Amino acid sequence: MLLATDNDGNTACHLATEMGKLDLLQKIWVLAKENITTEEINNKFLLARDKLGRTAWHVAAGNWLLDVLQEIWEWAKENLTTEEINNNLLLATDSEGNTAWHLTAEKRDLDILQEIWE
Repeated sequence: MLLATDNDGNTACHLATEMGKLDLLQKIWVLAKENITTEEINNKFLLARDKLGRTAWHVAAGNWLLDVLQEIWEWAKENLTTEEINNNLLLATDSEGNTAWHLTAEKRDLDILQEIWE
């Protein structure tokens, strides 16, 4: 069940993020850590893309969910290399060529942009 996706390619991580449910996202991380490998968590949750090519990072940025961005960022720092973070989170583009930066800037939320940069 943890690795399942819906018809739009959303993982549990995408859905919890879209709903802004930080507590649910944290519970998913705990369950995932107990039941699947870190590599699977990274590939099937953290870096997984929906049918629009968006990761949970894109979803959180596009919806101004700073607390969720921070949670994803902490997981990424603990479990990914700097190169993986740069290529698969910070510079990753969706199917329309948007990075998380673009999605945040579209909403003109400079606080989130500043938090991401720090």
